Amino acid sequence: MGWAEDPHASREKAIAFAQRALGAAGDDPAVLANAAYTLAYFGEDISAMLALVDRALALNPSYARGWYVSAILDLIGSEPDRAIKHIEMSLRLSPRDYLGVPTMIVGLAHLLSRRFELAAQNFRLAQRQAPDWPSSYRFLAACYALLGRLDEARALIDQLHAAGVP
Repeated sequence: MGWAEDPHASREKAIAFAQRALGAAGDDPAVLANAAYTLAYFGEDISAMLALVDRALALNPSYARGWYVSAILDLIGSEPDRAIKHIEMSLRLSPRDYLGVPTMIVGLAHLLSRRFELAAQNFRLAQRQAPDWPSSYRFLAACYALLGRLDEARALIDQLHAAGVP
């Protein structure tokens, strides 16, 4: 995310730690899901990472974070409708977690499915839930542009720039 002084070294370290954790995890759903998330983030085979998180959920179907991680990996793996189902399950199990983020995931799933109006609705809701999070503004601007609402898209980008967000 641009925070590391040496991104390559940080990437290699994160992958090594995630792989070590998997070696020691046994059947710990939290380790399986979080390692899958980390490895997927750094570009490991998404099918293998989805299998890991599916294993975590088979071990503990009530593990809300596992469903949350699965939804993110579903987006990466181009399964937007599955992502929506999984984030909804995460929210049913833990309705107060991740304020703003689940709505963002649903918005992204709709965006990837070219359901721009539904995506925009979710991004606007995500803005209300987490107004200081710039991603919802960026994605909403993209939706507006794709819908031909260019003035609204520009206004959102101008709003971000005025707040000092690149």
